[in-house]
Amino acid sequence: MAATGNEEQTLLPDIEEETEGMEREMESNDEEEEGMGVENSEEEDEEDTSEDERENEAEIQRLEEQLSINAFDYNCHVDLIKLLRQEGKLHRLRKARQKMSELFPLTEEIWLDWLKDEIRITEDDSDREKVYELFERAVKDYICPEIWLEFVQYSIGGMGAQGGIERVRSIFERALTAVGLHMTKGASIWEAYREFEIVILSTVQPPPGSVASQEQQELVNGQLERIHTLFRRQLAVPLMDMDGTYAEYSDWADDGVPEMVTHQYRRALQQMEKCKPYEETLLVSEPPKLGEYQAYIDFELKEGDPARVQIIFERALAENCLVPDLWIKYTTYLDRQLKIKDVVISAHERAVRNCPWTMCLWKSYLLALERHGADHQTVTDVFEKALNAGFIQATDYVEMWQAKLDYLRRRVDFSKGKTFPLELDELRAAFGRSLDYLKQDVEERFSESGDLSCSLMQIWARIEALHCKNMQKARELWDSIMTKGNAKYANMWLEYYNLERSYGDATHCRKALHRAVQCTSDYPEHVCDVLLNFERVEGSLEDWDAAVQKTESKLNRVNEQRARVAEKEAHLARQEEEKFEQRRRAKADKKVQKKTQKANRAGDKRKAEDEEEWGEDAELPSKRLRGEDDFGSAAIEEHMETESGLFGRRAPPQRKSEPPGFRKNQQKAPEAPCQPEEMPREQRKDENSVFVSNLSFNMEEPEGRLRTLFQGCGTIQQVRPVFTAKGGFRGYGYVQFEDPLSVAEALKLDRQDVDGRPMYVSPCVDKSKNPEFKVFKYKTAMEKHKIFISGLPYSCTAETLENLCKEHGTIKAIRIVTNRSGKSKGLAYVEFENETQASHAVLKMDGSMLENFTLSVAISNPPGRKMKDDVAPGRSLGGAVPRQLHGTRGKGRTQLSLLPRSLHRQTPADGKAENGSVSSHGESKTTAKSLSNEDFARMLLQK
Repeated sequence: MAATGNEEQTLLPDIEEETEGMEREMESNDEEEEGMGVENSEEEDEEDTSEDERENEAEIQRLEEQLSINAFDYNCHVDLIKLLRQEGKLHRLRKARQKMSELFPLTEEIWLDWLKDEIRITEDDSDREKVYELFERAVKDYICPEIWLEFVQYSIGGMGAQGGIERVRSIFERALTAVGLHMTKGASIWEAYREFEIVILSTVQPPPGSVASQEQQELVNGQLERIHTLFRRQLAVPLMDMDGTYAEYSDWADDGVPEMVTHQYRRALQQMEKCKPYEETLLVSEPPKLGEYQAYIDFELKEGDPARVQIIFERALAENCLVPDLWIKYTTYLDRQLKIKDVVISAHERAVRNCPWTMCLWKSYLLALERHGADHQTVTDVFEKALNAGFIQATDYVEMWQAKLDYLRRRVDFSKGKTFPLELDELRAAFGRSLDYLKQDVEERFSESGDLSCSLMQIWARIEALHCKNMQKARELWDSIMTKGNAKYANMWLEYYNLERSYGDATHCRKALHRAVQCTSDYPEHVCDVLLNFERVEGSLEDWDAAVQKTESKLNRVNEQRARVAEKEAHLARQEEEKFEQRRRAKADKKVQKKTQKANRAGDKRKAEDEEEWGEDAELPSKRLRGEDDFGSAAIEEHMETESGLFGRRAPPQRKSEPPGFRKNQQKAPEAPCQPEEMPREQRKDENSVFVSNLSFNMEEPEGRLRTLFQGCGTIQQVRPVFTAKGGFRGYGYVQFEDPLSVAEALKLDRQDVDGRPMYVSPCVDKSKNPEFKVFKYKTAMEKHKIFISGLPYSCTAETLENLCKEHGTIKAIRIVTNRSGKSKGLAYVEFENETQASHAVLKMDGSMLENFTLSVAISNPPGRKMKDDVAPGRSLGGAVPRQLHGTRGKGRTQLSLLPRSLHRQTPADGKAENGSVSSHGESKTTAKSLSNEDFARMLLQK
């Protein structure tokens, strides 16, 4: 083994020499400390050392006590290990590391410190084997090139033990499999492996000047081939700086690089160039680089190389080990694509160790164990660990129990008839234990069991009825389900009825339906229909009469109850309206009072200034403005109100330095409006105008821009943009044409894109003179033949929805709700032929899954629309918004009504209308056609 000794000296420093060096260093440190006796005495050093030791020992005891209370305190483990390593307490340090490794996967730094400490104290071969076992544990937690490199170097130092060179090669091959594809750090493993084989080559070559024997030549040729193979393998793998490896191989090979190797190298180089942008992004990014790794993973998934996908996942998880979604994505890929037992099970085990609070990871772990044929005890142990993992929701425990019960049910062979094996007893015991666990442990922690609909008991009852033919046990379970607060739900009773219908008898079906009619409160009509239909098929005349009498009395009680509730809600709504009106009046009175006080203070201040400027006996300008001159206060106020109401702004105030006669001359001059281009109100024609809204507040020269937009529609008589009191554009205005036919052309520009937002163009209508325009003409009542579905995938189409719903009845129409861009909102309406089909669809589809989305299904019941339009007539003509119009949250910034004009509604003084128009005498016109919700949707979307 002379060759082995030379090899060790070349690749790795001898452990004994390293240990001796450490001892010499410690001795020199001691000598230095002794030499400092001039400054500090030995007694002081001993006192300081003992004091530090006592403090550190107290801190160690505190950390150990804290871990005894909460063993899952990760930071406490780390602090304890650092302190014990600093104090050199090897035995306690090893114990602390062992406890932490049993609970958590250790980081690369912690493993390297642990391994180096154990290597320093290795004395004999038995200790080396313990270090090997420690290395085996370390490489399982994360894919770390540094740990693998330390592993192979340590194995080189132990070649003299059992296994020798072949053991080292085996570890090198495992390292290449694990991290050889690492784009930035994998090259170090390849180079170490190649250097090791080159050293072996130097030991088998004959001495210089001697002739090699045939046996020696075979050894040399075999070793040369190993080195060539390593070069070829490495050059076929895309790695950073691989051009240097290619140059090294060119110099090393006597016959040059083979053509095939060059071809493989170029392909790997092309692949490396594709990956290089992602690698460079990772180099400049800050940890944990989750977004960058996600992009890199998506790229490798598209490329489709399983080995490269696996290595990039492992690299990402090494820096993002506490991200459950990343583990879920990785384990799902392994389950569906790789399907290698050792790799899959190892990944699942590491996932639950890193994120034990994530139920989905434990559930996937159980399925993977069952899929790969793990023994029953292993599955049971993993499930027990999951129960102690500390989930954050009560429903997580329900799903974990559901996964375990599904596994146990699949183990039972029900084909043996009544002679059931022990697996069935285990399944029943598990069902019982699950119910006790949810009732005791889960409710104690979350104040709820997490299984409000008793899904576990429902499955148990169905198994007893279907597989075991034990309807008595199934009925007992359903009685327990109903006593847990589920008796008021129609779908629960109908589920029980369907079970009895399939596996029971007519007597128990009738009994279940009678109890359902008595107890149901959410959909009593549907339960009554089911009972009557059952008696039509199964019952006698007496049974029919009893059913009719029971359903009629139930529905009468329900209708009375609903009427009382509606009356109470209407009363509460009236009270809210009265309170709002009182608050509005109080706020308006307060505002008027505040303005009056402000005006009085301003008048007193002006009077004092005038007296100071003109003297006490002079005729003051302020007196003339208040009515003591020819131009009275009434005229001033009328003038100011006209300007403020018509143009939305007041005239600029006079300057203080003006002479007395200046204001008098100004008052006698003819009045000029603030906006001379404004047209008098009597010349405005609503039938020739359109209302333009949803424009940008930052639009430059709104008048000129609107003229440009509408110049192709006809001759424009006037453009009236509306401004704020400070001169800012409000985002809407009016365009008046000379010809009424131009209005139709202008309306075609509705929703045209202007400055990145749709421009709304609508007819200009004075709603105070057209009450019919503001009446809401669409149905707002419940539509029992339609269902409303929410929670749909945004990619769901009408065809998919039709295939999902057609098994529950005849579909007349489907409408998927979209936004203005045409994208689905995840909502839809489905119209059936009758109410029974719609109710049946609600009971069957509510809570069902579609593409991993949970659907919520209910009878279509649009909310009531309470809309009023108290805007003054001037509002439709571009005048100022009345000061009294405030919402429930006070005065809005823009004072705009954001509802479409067709939804504004006015309550006439003499009468009301719901779906028709109102005549001038307050009588509703019953001849008006009632419109549906679909008509309403078509109107909004302009279909």
